[in-house]
Amino acid sequence: MSPAVSAAHVAEQRDASELYGLLTGRHPTEADISDNDDFDRHVLACILAASAMDGGQLPERAGLTNQELNALLVQYFPSTPIRSCTWREQSALPAPDETIMVRDLLLAQRSTHGEVGSWLATMIARRAMEPNHLWEDLGLRKRDELSRLLMRHFGPLAARNTKNMRWKRFFYRMLCEDDGLVTCTTPVCTECNDFDLCFGKESGMAGRRRDHLRRLDDSVQAIPSSQD
Repeated sequence: MSPAVSAAHVAEQRDASELYGLLTGRHPTEADISDNDDFDRHVLACILAASAMDGGQLPERAGLTNQELNALLVQYFPSTPIRSCTWREQSALPAPDETIMVRDLLLAQRSTHGEVGSWLATMIARRAMEPNHLWEDLGLRKRDELSRLLMRHFGPLAARNTKNMRWKRFFYRMLCEDDGLVTCTTPVCTECNDFDLCFGKESGMAGRRRDHLRRLDDSVQAIPSSQD
């Protein structure tokens, strides 16, 4: 077996396909995802590779604790040279409010059993805080893979996206409706007349959610027209 790859080395990876190869033994273009288990393995490798490209500590960028990342590697990538013992121990900082809300939204509507759904809910919620289309920040090859992922592991929630909305915006719309505040009438929260009703004053969690949505709208408008 190859020697363990250090956390610093992983954090410095500039090519996501290189880390994907360390995890799976193949290039992402060669992935066979016809089987659901192989698809899950592909998705997890993509998310870890995309997270590593951000720099910093991989567990935090992926939204996992060191222990969760170790368990994931043991279960899905037992032959990888990457090991949790290479991660620097870090203080357990609380997750941002937005991350918690998206994670809990996903966890409440899981359609599979086992640890992978829990890991994915946390990872998706963390990566949703990044500025690009969600499928890109998850490292997936195309939006269809994100839709398949959500339909597989969070089917009841994904089935509610009947208008094929961008997934990030759809998550926030569901948070609005689940709060019982308003039935959303526009696909862009910051253009909605009921924005103040949904998100309240410019302080606390509501203010941070408002600021994040405005940044999200700005970033999405700057990206070519393909959906996340």
